[in-house]
Amino acid sequence: MRVSNLVQALFSAGQATSVVTYNASASSYAGSTSTAVFPPPNATITQNATYFPAASHVGFAGATPTGDHPEAIATASAAEKYDVFPLTKPPTLDDSKDAKGHSSASFNTMRSWGNLSPFFSVDSEENGLEDASPQVPDGCEITQVHLLHRHGARYPTPADPPAQFAAVLHQVASTTGFSVKGPLKFLSTWTYKLGADLLLPFGRKQLFENGVGFRVRYGKLLDGFNRIPVFRTTSQARMVDSAVSFSAGFFGVQDYKDQVHLSVAIDSSGFNTTLASYYNCPNVYKGFGGASSSLNQWAPVYLAKTIDRLQEYITGIQLNFTHVYAMQQLCAYETVALGYSAFCGLFTEEEWRGFEYSLDLAFWYTGGPGDPTASAQGIGYVQELVARLTQTPLSSFNTSTNSTLNGNNVTFPLDQPMYVDFTHDITIAAVAVAMNISAGSFAKQGPLPVTHIPANQTYRVQNIVPFAANLVGQVLTCPVSSNNPTLVPYIRWILNDGVVPLTGIRQCADHEDDDGLCPLEQFVAGMRELIAEEDWRYDCTGGWNAPGVPNAIVNGKPPRA
Repeated sequence: MRVSNLVQALFSAGQATSVVTYNASASSYAGSTSTAVFPPPNATITQNATYFPAASHVGFAGATPTGDHPEAIATASAAEKYDVFPLTKPPTLDDSKDAKGHSSASFNTMRSWGNLSPFFSVDSEENGLEDASPQVPDGCEITQVHLLHRHGARYPTPADPPAQFAAVLHQVASTTGFSVKGPLKFLSTWTYKLGADLLLPFGRKQLFENGVGFRVRYGKLLDGFNRIPVFRTTSQARMVDSAVSFSAGFFGVQDYKDQVHLSVAIDSSGFNTTLASYYNCPNVYKGFGGASSSLNQWAPVYLAKTIDRLQEYITGIQLNFTHVYAMQQLCAYETVALGYSAFCGLFTEEEWRGFEYSLDLAFWYTGGPGDPTASAQGIGYVQELVARLTQTPLSSFNTSTNSTLNGNNVTFPLDQPMYVDFTHDITIAAVAVAMNISAGSFAKQGPLPVTHIPANQTYRVQNIVPFAANLVGQVLTCPVSSNNPTLVPYIRWILNDGVVPLTGIRQCADHEDDDGLCPLEQFVAGMRELIAEEDWRYDCTGGWNAPGVPNAIVNGKPPRA
């Protein structure tokens, strides 16, 4: 489940397609779906296999002594930023280009795609901690790390607006026809080249590189293991592929299968997992209505002039805001899947900022602070976190926790110095709400309006849950103060390389720290309080009425009777 599934509602909310008879100049296959097949039919890896023995059979591997584990998160002077190679930076309509045809504008369109944006490192300053860094603070030592990682870049789902737009285009092209010119001329031969849901090559690269980066930053913690580590993921193909790509980067392509156990939870209705917690919360669909409602209100505001402008270049199809919104999504999806998209240059910087805000709205009211089921969706992970931090087995399974997997110390160990879990965008957003870490940083501005973009907007989805988003909890021992060298345990949280203040947690607010640190004991007390306050049964199965959008909810819970 993801928020982008929900924008298909835009295609069924009274936005009928108007077809005008016209002698088409577009090809009859315009908008059709094109697919590739590899390996070629009838070609198998076992053919001629005897000619290609495994490297382990060939031998002669050369010298293989290992060095010590790295710990760059503590030893490096600064954290390195990530890039988006081999993607091409998309232009906007109002861009100029250099001699090689590259966009020369400082505005980066990729940073306006919300949860469809590639991962970018976020500065702690954007979260209100100007001097904080993901590097271990001076005088501290890292003892444990918790990683909650979104899958990498993927295809859209078949029900998403891009596929629906392609179907409309092809239906008209193969019947009455349409004509295009100017910036839309490419649509005359354009075909839909996107698959569905699968992890993309660029997504594999994201997870592999993040695995390498995590090994370089936190590899020293492997010294604390006395058995093979357990990483967790869910059963959807992109989730398994993300976990495997990360593990290959972290442990090595030839070695990861022997150096990590993957615990795979079923990602489907009827099964419990905190990594896809919406499946066992029936009321989640009351909250999911917030995405379609906010989009239906906001899209006509920021796309009104856009429709008129683009209509000049197409005859035979009467454009509406659902078509144009799909074109913006196609820019994002085609770029991460194909490396480039002609749809990107159709829109101005202002229109891209409007698209960005549409996804901020969607997540605020679906999975974020304004979703009345967000806290319930995220609280199961919080229960797991407390169990890990305190090495205390879970004794009740009254949320999205799984009694079979969480109740077994083999599949849910409590003594690891490193925990790695793979999940979805909406789960990370909900966990941030359930932990109340969003309240002190990117959500402190309050409910988002659907009529305009507020000044100094802080809830920006591309900074929270882009493709390959990662939420890292660092457990450290640090001196009590500059005058007291006694080491005590602390914890802090880092979202996409940006340290997040924990002032939204009552027990941490009194220990506000420039590095985002909270005493571990106080943090655990805060999490236990939040768990005790969560009425999961009421939030997920109660008969409360879905609130409208916008609403005044900021804590991810429905109004209490």
